Amino acid sequence: MDSDEGAGAVEGSAGRQLIVFEGDSIREPCEGMEFDSEEAAKIFYDEYARRVGFVMRVMSCRRSERDGRILARRLGCNKEGYCVSIRGKFGPVRKPRPSTREGCKAMIHVKFDKSGKWMITKFVKEHNHPLVVAPREARQTMDEKDKKIQELTVELRNKKRLCALYQEQLTTFMKVVEVHSDHLSKKVQNVINNLKEFESIEKELSRNR
Repeated sequence: MDSDEGAGAVEGSAGRQLIVFEGDSIREPCEGMEFDSEEAAKIFYDEYARRVGFVMRVMSCRRSERDGRILARRLGCNKEGYCVSIRGKFGPVRKPRPSTREGCKAMIHVKFDKSGKWMITKFVKEHNHPLVVAPREARQTMDEKDKKIQELTVELRNKKRLCALYQEQLTTFMKVVEVHSDHLSKKVQNVINNLKEFESIEKELSRNR
């Protein structure tokens, strides 16, 4: 751990400070703790993780079905879960790498509250592995994989919105084409009816000559 003297803090949203430690003591997360934003909760838990001795992992989230906003998020230890080896019919597909996952269940669950704050609704403190991560390593809030997943998630959401917009425009265009086609069909039918009427009159005149 760092040997910082006095009180330490990290910046929350809107410049608000979140006190994480004071002297040698560390402020633990607890159920009911509130934050101004999801990002403020991440900053708090990341600093807590760095001080305690593990690396934070940004995990699953729950989104609104109506507008896609994030309503809840899990933040945990980077040793959460287990690595599943992929095997084919004739043995391993690739050479297995040493696993960094140990099934650790330490985490916090933050949820957007109707008050407009983000609140911790669950806190699991205990880790099933030694807390020996070096401070420099722990300062890495998210590894490259986590960042890439977030970037791709945002890109996918934007693509879906764009596809929905194109679908709406195509539907509108098809309706316009359908209206014009119907109008054109009526005009063609009128021309055919007029031709038939003309032919009938012409035959009648030929008989009377």
